[in-house]
Amino acid sequence: MAMTSTASHPRWLSGRSLAVLAAATLACFGASQLGALATYPNLAPWYEGLAKPWFTPPNWLFPVAWTILFAFMAIAVWRVAMKSDGAERRRALIAFGMQLALNIGWSFAFFGAQSPLLGLVEIVALLAAILWTIVVFRPIDGLAAALLCPYVLWVSYAAVLNAAIYGMNH
Repeated sequence: MAMTSTASHPRWLSGRSLAVLAAATLACFGASQLGALATYPNLAPWYEGLAKPWFTPPNWLFPVAWTILFAFMAIAVWRVAMKSDGAERRRALIAFGMQLALNIGWSFAFFGAQSPLLGLVEIVALLAAILWTIVVFRPIDGLAAALLCPYVLWVSYAAVLNAAIYGMNH
C-alpha cells in the first residue's frame, strides 16, 4: 500500500524504511565512487591540460556539489521506494537505476576514455534519463521529484561545460 503522509505513517522510521534509506545511500554514493575511479586518475595531466571556458568552476567545487546531489538522489529514491509498490515502484526504480548508470558512464566516457565527445553523447542521454526519472517520480512523490531538480540543473550546466571543452579542444 502506498504511503501518503509522513505524519500519519510511522513506517518512515521503521526498520524496513531505514534499510531502504541505507540501500539508497549506498547505491548513490557507490555510484559516486565508481565515477571517481575514472575521474581522479585523469585530472592531471589530461583534464588540467585541456582548454576550458571561463565559466569552468574550480576543481574543489565538483566533489562538494556532487556530495549534495548524491544525498538528494538517495533521499528522493528512498521516498519513492517507500511511497510506491508493484509496477509503479519497479518503473520508478528502473528509471532511477538507468540514470544512475548513465551518471557513472559519463565519468568513464569523459575522463576514463579521455573523450569530451563521448562525454557529450553520454551526458545528453543522462539528461534525458534524469528528466524521465523526474516525470516518473512526480506522481509518486512531488518532493522526491523536486529533490532531483538541482541535479538536472547541475548536469545541464555540466553538459554546456562539456560541449565547450569539446569545442575548444577539437
